[in-house]
Amino acid sequence: MCPIVSQLLCQTSFGGSHSNPATAALLLLLCLGFLPSEATCPPYCLCASDIISCSGRNLSTLPFDLPGFATRLDLSHNELTVLLPGWIPQPFDQLATLVLSRNSISRIEVNAFAVTPHLLHLDLSSNRLTLLNSSIFTGLKQLKELLLFGNQIVQIIPGAFSDLYSLQRLYLSGNRLTTFPQGIYWEPGGPRNLTFLDLSHNRLSEVPVQSLLSLTHQCGIYLQGNPLVCDCALLALLEYWIWKQYRPLVDFRGDYPCKDYSGPGPLCSEQGVWDMPVEAQAFQVEPGKWLTVPCPGLASLTEGRLEVFWITPSTVVNSTSSDPNDHLVVLPNGTLEIRGALIEDSGTYGCVAARGRHYNPYESVEVNLVVGNLSTANGLAHRSSTEHFNTAFTTLASCVISIILVLLYLYLTPCRCREGQGGGSRGCGGRAIVLCSDPREVESGQRRSNGKRVAFLEPQEENCDNGSPKTSSVNLGHVTTEGILKNGSRTVGQTLIDPAYMA
Repeated sequence: MCPIVSQLLCQTSFGGSHSNPATAALLLLLCLGFLPSEATCPPYCLCASDIISCSGRNLSTLPFDLPGFATRLDLSHNELTVLLPGWIPQPFDQLATLVLSRNSISRIEVNAFAVTPHLLHLDLSSNRLTLLNSSIFTGLKQLKELLLFGNQIVQIIPGAFSDLYSLQRLYLSGNRLTTFPQGIYWEPGGPRNLTFLDLSHNRLSEVPVQSLLSLTHQCGIYLQGNPLVCDCALLALLEYWIWKQYRPLVDFRGDYPCKDYSGPGPLCSEQGVWDMPVEAQAFQVEPGKWLTVPCPGLASLTEGRLEVFWITPSTVVNSTSSDPNDHLVVLPNGTLEIRGALIEDSGTYGCVAARGRHYNPYESVEVNLVVGNLSTANGLAHRSSTEHFNTAFTTLASCVISIILVLLYLYLTPCRCREGQGGGSRGCGGRAIVLCSDPREVESGQRRSNGKRVAFLEPQEENCDNGSPKTSSVNLGHVTTEGILKNGSRTVGQTLIDPAYMA
């Protein structure tokens, strides 16, 4: 196209009298690709502002004439089968939501979403995905929500969720997974703030209880509807979740195995004594010393190996997989042994075991441990609480004083009139003279003025200094009072005014 445009450009520029500079510039822009074009909405799609919907149009490929300014693109209920690197023809720099649900997508290639770097929500639900290969979501570093439920996913290759640093919610319900995907949490480049994981209605027969106990306080993990084997480890996990009122279990309690958590099930209760009271306990040990902490609610002497988990401030240890050389070891009877206590070992420890009964809300399976001088720790705690009390008391007192000052300012007169020699008022404005005058002076003035009074209505300079007597200068029309004589008469310029006229 460009050679033809060049020929036309030459003919236009050097063709004699019919040359047109504007036409030449237009042809040059067309050749260079700088000709501005207005994006239009395809006739088989609906466009409303920054939303484009091409749902239910039996599309097997993405249209090439879609506007690139969209923030939401709905391609659901179509016939898309494979997402190749070039399946989106142009960049969508502002796209935040992409809906691809209810298509026939069976494969996603690497860099398939390279042209949508700011995507926040991606819906791939109800497709035909069977395998999640490594790095298929490369480039989606801002993605927060990924919907993959309703597919046929059997396996998740390590690294499948790399680059999803910001992912918070992941839906994998209704697939065919048989192994819990632990790599989601610990693989390099994977999600760092995952708070919601839905693995319900898959084919999981067992779950890593020790890992789930360490993740319980970080996110909600939904496991209902899986054919889980009800062993002692799972029973211990479910009992602990019930005691903690863990929402994923409480909301779907009927869809988990071991439904009553205290019925027949596994014979875990024969491995120990379970009628001991479950009470909160506290321990103290000096740094470097050894300490044994019995599990609340379990007998100190039992036969056989118990499935007991201890949740420590730093990790989770298990009675069946403890290394005798570790710093924290769970003995066969469920007792936790701390070998060479460290300052960072201080904190709350929880003992998780299949006790075979419901917990009373006031019972606790946790113990508190202080490494160091207990009196020092108590002193620090008391000092901290005292400092918090003093700070709160000071703040409250300041607020009360501020309120009192505001009320005094609003409801009390800031300047009071005081009588001076001669019965006059000093230090008050002219508007306050009538209010602050001596009643005897007012009565005397009324008799001598036949009921007539003079009121000074124009403002004077406010002066609350009640020291040496001062006279005020008041403008009354063009007449100005200058002072007061000893006989009580006032001087007005060169004229004397009898006090009878000055009430």
